[in-house]
Amino acid sequence: MKVGVLQFFGWRDRSIPLPDVYERAMARMEVMDRTGYDAVWLAEHHFTGYSVCPSVHVMAAHIAARTRKLRIGTAVTLAAFYHPLRIAEEIALLDVLTGGRINWGAGRGFDPREFEIFGVPADESADRFREAVQIVLAAWSNDKLDFDGRFHHYAGVEVLPKPLQRPHPPSWVAASSPGAIEWAAGEGLSILMDPHSPHAEIGRKLGLYRDGLAKHGHEFGERQIPIGRLVAVAETDEKAEAIARRGAQWTTGAYINKEVLGHLRGDDGGEGEELDPVDHYLRDVVIHGSPERVVDQLQQLEEEVPLDYLLLSPLSENTFALFTDRVLPFVAESS
Repeated sequence: MKVGVLQFFGWRDRSIPLPDVYERAMARMEVMDRTGYDAVWLAEHHFTGYSVCPSVHVMAAHIAARTRKLRIGTAVTLAAFYHPLRIAEEIALLDVLTGGRINWGAGRGFDPREFEIFGVPADESADRFREAVQIVLAAWSNDKLDFDGRFHHYAGVEVLPKPLQRPHPPSWVAASSPGAIEWAAGEGLSILMDPHSPHAEIGRKLGLYRDGLAKHGHEFGERQIPIGRLVAVAETDEKAEAIARRGAQWTTGAYINKEVLGHLRGDDGGEGEELDPVDHYLRDVVIHGSPERVVDQLQQLEEEVPLDYLLLSPLSENTFALFTDRVLPFVAESS
């Protein structure tokens, strides 16, 4: 499988200067640049210490200056909050300046506070996101842009620069709900899959996506579908479980509310098992254990889901170090 890192910039301990958080992340990416990782994928968040990265485009430019060959992806650009032509210009400029190392991932977002503060009505967010994706791809693929949509109208606009990668950088849309997956499949777009759904639910959604592509006359072909997974690795299973529990507590406390958790799990709103969110993460979501156990789990998921592109979200720095030294050589495809 290919392995990338879903990079968060968590600021749990406010006694640590935020620049130190960024510098540790840069050191991690320099290691990735020398080893078998495919790409770093940057997560955009606003108004929370869960991850302080309000501009994945600015962060991508900084990472490009610190690395030589590592690909740099956005996971995701929250497209509903931007003017779509700004996205097209900035991602294309990044692609030119990095020598064609950019992967573009776009998403709608789901945090109600972000919608409220940015002044985007939640009931418009999906349509704004989808229209933005259509505009960006059209701006990259045509000499001049003509578009007549619900929110945006353009006639003969020359959007510059064009990306170095032609017709455009590899592109994905984040899709967690069945409706989002159905839309992406209908448009023939590749998808990014979230790190919060249970493994079995990821497999079900991937099957739904494949069926949707076929229904609308699109081939799955050689598509790579990055699948986010939270991972905790330690010298023993017991130590890894403790790391996983702390990570699950932070995630459910700072980021994922009950409504969002149900959405990501695929709950239908009916009566079902009441499960503590932290226990749910440990049982069904987080991959955790010794390096040997994590290798076994990943190889099993590679067959069952199938998991062909792991979007690794390490729950500790030691997890990243152990994964790099003792897991990555056994699961990453040869470059």
